[in-house]
Amino acid sequence: MAHGPDISGFVTVGHSDLGGYGDGMQIARNGDALYVGHSGTSGMGTSIVDVSDLSSPRVVRQFRSPEGGHCHKAVHADGILLTNHEGYRGGTIERPGMAVYDTSDPFDPQEIGFWNSSGKGVHRIYYPGGPYVYLSATPEGFSVRIWCVVDVSDPTRPREVGRWWWPGMADDEEADWPSTEDRSVHHALINGDRAYMGLWGSGMAILDISDIAKPRLLSHLSWEIGGHTHTCMPLPDRDLVVVTDEAVTDGTEDDPHMVRIIDISDDLNPEVVSICPHPEGDFGERGHRFGAHNLHENLPGTYISQELVFVSYFNAGLRAFDISDPEKPLDIAHWIPDSPPGQDAIQINDLYVDVDHTIFASDRIGGGVFVVHPDESLAARMKQAAD
Repeated sequence: MAHGPDISGFVTVGHSDLGGYGDGMQIARNGDALYVGHSGTSGMGTSIVDVSDLSSPRVVRQFRSPEGGHCHKAVHADGILLTNHEGYRGGTIERPGMAVYDTSDPFDPQEIGFWNSSGKGVHRIYYPGGPYVYLSATPEGFSVRIWCVVDVSDPTRPREVGRWWWPGMADDEEADWPSTEDRSVHHALINGDRAYMGLWGSGMAILDISDIAKPRLLSHLSWEIGGHTHTCMPLPDRDLVVVTDEAVTDGTEDDPHMVRIIDISDDLNPEVVSICPHPEGDFGERGHRFGAHNLHENLPGTYISQELVFVSYFNAGLRAFDISDPEKPLDIAHWIPDSPPGQDAIQINDLYVDVDHTIFASDRIGGGVFVVHPDESLAARMKQAAD
């Protein structure tokens, strides 16, 4: 049974089914060009969408996924587009790693460089601009993802300058954690000389990266409920980190995957302050995934706030939380559109909030990409809460 719409605080502006390849994943914007990665089920890799008319996004160009792999991540800054190349569902990919495209023509990116990770390839990329790209990858010698730093100061010749893994992640090392725990790197966000890392089945890690060639673990924090830690976003002026765990199975989970607020005033001893309200309703019975996934990551050049947090929540749609009081976070707005044709429920997977308050959100199965605006009340709150 299809569900939706259920909308409070937002207004739907536009939609694209991405030319029938609707398995949307990560989103990046470059002026009127929107770059959308695809999960891999459709065989498409990256879509370039003209959003000069937000009410009618138009696919301009699409790159197919490489054989045996997918390119579900798309990141843009400083005139370059970065996409991942990763083996998909057990497939072997010829070029595992990260592609670098010149975006002098935003609608016709040209590949100018490639970093070969070896192994299974690159999973998720964080690039705020500047010389360094921070990413998770599974190189040769590892069966789980580790963290790598790649120098793109010469984008035609990206080169690895640092890497970190928990001892025991390498194939020739013995793990010192329970066999039931899936310890792997999802990705990390950066503030100054600190990296805040999702350790997937093992909570959050904080690294000292003052020596980029030799990242050093400072602290580790995990929790019993949830897991599959995805995004750890620092709020630098508040000594807080917002953390999402990714729901990874369909239906109601025994351990709900939620959004946590972490106090890092002592980064050697981080502590959970609160958990954002988990959406109430019949979401567990609606079909597909229910739970948190990803955050709008406050990238330079986008909408940035340390009081409002935007979260993709799969079949519970897009959520906005007010965390001005970190001990009492509030769910202040949500957006759940109609289920796509033939799909039991929406699966809002990723999101991007631009400085002009335009929000782009993707559906991971077949819904494509949506354009959303805050309503008048939420827009006023966003303006007030912007950095």
